[in-house]
Parts: sequence; structure tokens; C-alpha cells
Amino acid sequence: MSFSPSPERLASLLPEVIRIARAAGEEILHVYRCEFAVELKGDQTPLTAADLAAQHLIETELAKLTPDVPMLGEESKPECIAARRGWPTLWLVDPLDGTREFVERNGDFTVNIALVHDHAPVLGVVYAPAIAALYAGIPGQGAWRAQADGRLQPIAVARTSAAVPRVLVSRSHRGRSLDAMLARMGAHELVPVGSALKFGLLAEGRGDLYARLSPTSEWDTAAGQAVAIAAGAQVETPDGEPLRYNTRDDLVNPCFIAYADTARNWRQLCCDA
Repeated sequence: MSFSPSPERLASLLPEVIRIARAAGEEILHVYRCEFAVELKGDQTPLTAADLAAQHLIETELAKLTPDVPMLGEESKPECIAARRGWPTLWLVDPLDGTREFVERNGDFTVNIALVHDHAPVLGVVYAPAIAALYAGIPGQGAWRAQADGRLQPIAVARTSAAVPRVLVSRSHRGRSLDAMLARMGAHELVPVGSALKFGLLAEGRGDLYARLSPTSEWDTAAGQAVAIAAGAQVETPDGEPLRYNTRDDLVNPCFIAYADTARNWRQLCCDA
């Protein structure tokens, strides 16, 4: 039976996905509050017990919620990654986005859960358990940030960028291409943030541009893209195409920019850099 992402179905799924993200966050915090070991994977990225515990919880809970929709996570087995190209709908999950931030204990790490249908994210939740920040979005229906009491408050992008644009940049990944773009921009304010929190800040109007000109994986961005688009942002490659998922042999995204003020030619800055 094929999955139909109707507005009603997506709206009914969102509270459950938020619950799952929060539960995964608790698993992560159990490890975060103690001493923990750090391994290096084959690509030299760090791996901790928190990554594995969060993925196991999310995978178990999503299988109960939508048994007809498979899940691909950063810690999924190679055979799962190989099978994904035949999936028109899938959950795309980073159980612990920003493991470097987790290891450094600066709080800028997130649980990212996205529902992808026909190569586009149709629902996303980004949860930063260490700072109790949760963003959720359904493109076409709205974006929200959770309040202290758990209620969802609608959020929206800043349609007009600040006179000195606020540029959201990674704490851990910069690169010469981004530095060249920033030099072309002129006056700007850098806002260093780890993980998919950059999408959340853009979505609630606390940033004007998020440019990522170094590699990311699909599970890094799908949930944040759903939130940002739901809040009114654009997320696109330098040639103006939307960032799409499950279309390539590998899981590496092209470079992209996310922005809200369409009166500015952000893409030109990116291309010239």
C-alpha cells in the first residue's frame, strides 16, 4: 500500500514525530551527562553511544507509527542505504546531527526527523535537547517552535533582510568558498551555529542567509529544509533548483543556500564565490 501524504495525514503525524524526537533527545542526554567514548567511522566522523541509542529508538518508533514507510538514518546498515533508491517515500533521519558539537558539549546538536515524498521533504522536526529548542514544519501548512509548556507557536522568516545581513554559518565547517562569498557580500554579521539549528533560526527570523558551500549529507538537511520552507524560506542549489532527496547514487548534497528575502540576489553571491 502506497503512502499518501495528505495534509490531514501529515498534520496527524506531526505530534507523534515531535514525541519521538523528544524521546530520542532524552536518550542522547543520558549519554551527554556522563563520560562517553568517541569512535571514528570510516569517513573520520565521530560516533558515540548517543548516536546509536537515538537511531534505535527513532527507528523502532517510526516503524510503529508508519509501518509502510521505511527509514534511512545516518547509522543505517549499508543494505538499507542501497535499497533506498526504490522508495518513493521514506523517513530521513539524523539521530544526532552535530556529533562534534555533542563531543565538545556546546549544546548545538539536534535530532533531525524528516518525511520525504517524491524527493521533497513534506514534514520535518528539528530538536536540540541540550537547549530545549524544537522546530517543526509542514510545507504548505506552517512552521512552529515549541514553547516551554510544549505548545507550538507559529514562526515565520524575516521577509526583509537586515541592513547588515545576518549570515548563519557552521561552527565546524567553513571552507574557502564560503569565505570568498562573505568577502563579496561586504558588511555582514556572522552567526555561528552548529547542526540543523541554522535552519530553525532562519525559520524564526533570526537570520537572513544560510549558505552551505561544503559537503553535507541528505539526513543533515531534510528536516531543517522542511521547517525553513514551511516558514517561508527558499532552499536551493546555486542554479536555482530546489534541494532534492534520494535522487543520486550517493547521499551527498550539492552546495545550497537558504534565505527568505527574495529581493536580494543571494544566488549571485554564491555563484560568483
